This record gives sequence, structure tokens and C-alpha cells, in this order.
Amino acid sequence: MPAIERKHVRRVSPLFVVFGLVFLFAAYNLLHMVMHNKGPNPGAAVTDALGMSDPVTGLRYHVAVTATDAPYSQWQCRIMYYWYKKVRDMPGSDMGNFTRILHSGRTDHLMEEMHTFVVDPLPDGLDRGYIVLNRPWAFVQWLESATIEEEYILMAEPDHIFSILEEIAPTWMNVSLRMKEDPETDKAFGWVLEMYGYAVASALHKVKHILRKDFMLQPPWDLEVGKSFIIHYTYGCDYSMKGELTYGKIGEWRFDKRSYLSGPPPRNLSLPPPGVPESVVRLVKMVNEATANIPKWETLNRS
Repeated sequence: MPAIERKHVRRVSPLFVVFGLVFLFAAYNLLHMVMHNKGPNPGAAVTDALGMSDPVTGLRYHVAVTATDAPYSQWQCRIMYYWYKKVRDMPGSDMGNFTRILHSGRTDHLMEEMHTFVVDPLPDGLDRGYIVLNRPWAFVQWLESATIEEEYILMAEPDHIFSILEEIAPTWMNVSLRMKEDPETDKAFGWVLEMYGYAVASALHKVKHILRKDFMLQPPWDLEVGKSFIIHYTYGCDYSMKGELTYGKIGEWRFDKRSYLSGPPPRNLSLPPPGVPESVVRLVKMVNEATANIPKWETLNRS
């Protein structure tokens, strides 16, 4: 995974779980129009009942997650926030504050659990059916108002570490929308179009990155945990009871986040059968640990 070059960078503390939420994107050439057509920014009035919005000085990574208020997004945020707090509290951790950037345009009940900044979604139709276009627009709105004391922003999806995100974000929006508008480009890049939009924006701003191949792993394709910092579970994990991968076919044992679109997975998921890679086993154990320790796990999303 890339990180912007900077002198005297310290190592991030151990494994930090990042979950594939429903994330969205927009464009800078629409910024003026959108700003004039939206109401007052609801994020400006957000209160933090838990007191987590106070800046933590001396720490280097502010974790920012864009999210919707859909149950599918909420339960993944709750698991992620559990692991963020656990890593933050480890000795020597460089984790600072956490912000969930909620681009639904309205508050939700998770604001009582984690620090949340509410921003507006794109006007209807601007995403052209590609919901990920809300994400850079959400970051632009947040960065306009946020006071970030930490040295870096760890953007939880698509898993980049930045120090000059504010400079890149408007170009990232513009490039992403332009790519979406071009049928040939849209077809070529598909669901990862906005990620390539970020890469193009970085190049335009002459931002250099350091590639860390061990930064993130993605079960079931990455087999061993090793010294990776992030588990990203975007792919379904399907196996026979003999431990054989049956990707593309529902397995006798499976874990796929898309099985839980309307509500959270149950506590105490069954562990994979013998022979399944370490990365998948670790993922399920970490999900189970989080759900066992999060209050009102199976009921909060239904309230």
C-alpha cells in the first residue's frame, strides 16, 4: 500500500482491520454548483457525546472512514471502530483521533458510539449509478471544516496513508467523474474507477508514494498474515469442508460480508474447517472478538 514520502516516518502499530464499506465519489468541477444547491452543512452542528473530537496531540494518524447509514455500512463501522480503539490503546501506538464521515446528510444512532461528521450526499443523479462517487465529495466537505492535529490521515478505504490529502481531494473528485463520464474508461475500470482516479490525481500533483506490499492483505487470496497492518475483506471466502477454496461457488463453509446487507452477522461465527489459510481464520476470529465485545450488537442496527 502507498504512503506519501516523508522524513522520519515511524512504523504504524500492529494489525489494524479495515472493512469494505459502501463508499462513494464526486467531482471538483461540480463543487461550486453543489455548494450552492445544498443546505447548511449538518457536520458543522455535530456534537460528540463521547468527547472523542478533542485533538490528540503528538500522535501521527487520524483515521477517517466514509460511510452511509445503511445497516450494511453500520455494522462494518462498528467492527472497525472496535479494532481502531484496541490498536490505539496499545503501547507505542501512533493512532490519533477517529472520524466517521457520514455522507447521508442526516444523523444516525451510531453517532452516540463513535465520533461522526455529517456531510451531504451528491445531488440525485450525479453519481450516474456509481455510488462510490460520493466519497471524494465527502472528504472535500470534511476537510473544509476539520481541524486535524495529526500528521497523516489514514483513509480507511481504499487504504491509503496521506499527508496532503486536502490538496489532492478536489482533483481526485474531478478526475473520477470525468472517467465515469467516458464510456470506454468506465467499462475498462469498473468498480475500481475511483481508485485509479486517485492515482491520476496524485500524478498530476506530483505526489510520490512508497509501495508497501505487506501493508494490507485480502483473504482468501493472501494466505498468510505475516506482518501486515490491515485486513481488507472485500472478497467472499468459500470453502469445502476439506478446506478447498470454491471461489465463485457458495461453499459448504463461507464468510461473505454481502450475506449481511440488511443487518449484522451473528456473534460467534463458525471457524473455517482445517486447511483454510491463516488469513481467513484470523479474519473470522477478529470479527468474532469484536462482536462479542460490542454492546447491543445484534439489536442496535434494527432500532
